[in-house]
Amino acid sequence: MSGRIVRIARVVRIVCTAVLLASALLAGPAPVAGAAPADPPGQPVSSLLNRLRTLYRQAEEASEAYNATDDKLKRQRAEVDKLNEQLADARVALTSSREDVGRIAREQYRGTTGGVSPYMDFLLSRDPQQAADRSHAIRRAAGHRALAVERLTQDEQQSATLASKARKALDVQQTLAATQAQQRDTVRKRLGEVERLLASLTPDQLAELRRLEARDVGDAQRRLLASGALGGPQAPSRAGGLAVQYALAQVGRPYVWGAAGPDSFDCSGLTSQAWAHAGNPIPRTSQEQWRALRRIPLNQLRPGDLVLYFEGATHVALYLGDGQVIQAPRTGDVVKVSPLASNPVLGAVRPDAP
Repeated sequence: MSGRIVRIARVVRIVCTAVLLASALLAGPAPVAGAAPADPPGQPVSSLLNRLRTLYRQAEEASEAYNATDDKLKRQRAEVDKLNEQLADARVALTSSREDVGRIAREQYRGTTGGVSPYMDFLLSRDPQQAADRSHAIRRAAGHRALAVERLTQDEQQSATLASKARKALDVQQTLAATQAQQRDTVRKRLGEVERLLASLTPDQLAELRRLEARDVGDAQRRLLASGALGGPQAPSRAGGLAVQYALAQVGRPYVWGAAGPDSFDCSGLTSQAWAHAGNPIPRTSQEQWRALRRIPLNQLRPGDLVLYFEGATHVALYLGDGQVIQAPRTGDVVKVSPLASNPVLGAVRPDAP
């Protein structure tokens, strides 16, 4: 286990170094002090960056809401299928009970028309024992009739109850499907706003956006590390190490909202799949991960833990160690290693905590 942990730590350091080198290459030479480009005509680039961040966040909120409804819809469909199976079995039982009661009624009718009562049969019989046996058989048959009628009543009630439950479950399913369609449209609308804003920018504006964003993330990361909020290095648990290995293997795969692999991911799709492949399934959405999993302070973070972002827990990443996370950031981006402070941190949770 110790050898695996060492290998994971080495992989993390290699990936983090590669990301830093790639960032340096993409950023190009550092700007000369006092020579930063002026904001282009129109809206200041800093305002554009804030607007873009807001749109990305709104899109991710809508995406996570869609994911939550999708998860509920899957469970509801399974519930509808289960109720329909139970209803089918109940109707088979009801049909059988009706046939039994009908058969008994026909036998009783044939036995009473033109016959005598068991009491008179007993009085008139030359063989009292035979008459007594016949009377006992008739009483037993009456008991069978009563049981058959009782079973028929129960089967009718069961069938009616299940039919009502199945109708209500189907109504819920249809409501969830309609909600999901509305949420899908909201996501597409938000992403359309992002695309239109990006398409309206000049190359100089895009370059300035990247520079400002990198500067802000770097400043936030330095403040986080200087604050001492993060503890020292910790070894991952066995499951946490497996989750890290899975997540690292997805680096470079595209972000697609609502996706949970294998070819693309959104933020919670990546974290939920990483832990599922580690043999420890967790909730699908970032909000449910924040709500359901055990919360831990940042100074106890170990590789494999989850870091939640924004007040509504609308974004999530997997902690790698050394102040780095792996995440599926946003539309147009790919799964990658990032500084932990790449977004406003809400807190952290540990999926395999007892």
